[in-house]
Amino acid sequence: QKVDELQHELEARAIALLARQQPVATDLRIVVTSLRMSADLERSGDLAQHVAKLARLRFPERAIPHDLHATILEMGQLAQRLMAKAAEVIITKDVDLALQLEQDDDAMDLLHRTLFQHLLDDRWKHGIETAVDVTLLGRYYERFADHAVSVANRVVYLVTGEHADELQSAPQVEGA
Repeated sequence: QKVDELQHELEARAIALLARQQPVATDLRIVVTSLRMSADLERSGDLAQHVAKLARLRFPERAIPHDLHATILEMGQLAQRLMAKAAEVIITKDVDLALQLEQDDDAMDLLHRTLFQHLLDDRWKHGIETAVDVTLLGRYYERFADHAVSVANRVVYLVTGEHADELQSAPQVEGA
């Protein structure tokens, strides 16, 4: 709820700034990018809350079967690392680090696919309710990581005026 309140406050301030100051070029890019980043961060907070609710819903039982515990744990730790890296990108405005997040997210995508392979295996013996929990949890972590990448990509745009995918697809000039 605190994250939601902060996002609403940022939106109100940004709208007031747009109305009063009528920023142009770089200033406008800062305001708009900040609004979009706040939405990504707010959504990440919601996803973290969903993860906690899922764990509480099954307590004192485990929401995750033992054979998937390591995969889910790795997904959670990776999601935290990606968001920490996105926070570092916000602070440092490091475009190279921001662009690296897209590649780091590939590991989350692989873990997400691994999770589905377990769910679709004929040997799955944990029932439908657990399959739904595992599916949701995997999706929450995967989306959380996507929001971290999105935040980093927005910093790239803020710093360079170009979208991250445009920078990544641009040919590299040797010796430059």
